[in-house]
Amino acid sequence: MKICVQIKRIALILISLTCFNTIIMIYSAQILILVYILITFAYSALEKIFQWKQSVDYYRLHFKDTFMEKVIPPSILLVIFFELITVILSVLGIYNLLLFNGKQLGLYALITAAITLIGLMIGQRIAKDYAGAMLITVYFILTVFGVFLLK
Repeated sequence: MKICVQIKRIALILISLTCFNTIIMIYSAQILILVYILITFAYSALEKIFQWKQSVDYYRLHFKDTFMEKVIPPSILLVIFFELITVILSVLGIYNLLLFNGKQLGLYALITAAITLIGLMIGQRIAKDYAGAMLITVYFILTVFGVFLLK
């Protein structure tokens, strides 16, 4: 009797792992993009939070002689807010994809990331940092590709 119970448990575990493995294989590109966005935005937000003074000083210099120079701290807070929302939605999106095949939260994460990146790119253009704006485009392309995959 105990052997039958053990065999049933092992069978259920194997079936669960097979289903989980199938989900990972189906959504591997989406999961990888979400993980990449999660790491990128989490690191960026934490860096701004824990190095607040250095961030404010850097962006004041970066936006010197523009209208943005006077609103640096609130602008950084706004960027941090959007980055953290993106991080939270990315975590929930990965979780939802893996456990429930749900794409919606991952899609929201990538849309929020795209909006954030557009804002950052506008900032780079205002600062006349065209190379910086171009670099943001790489992240934007990956993000839009992820949106395409999750639609």
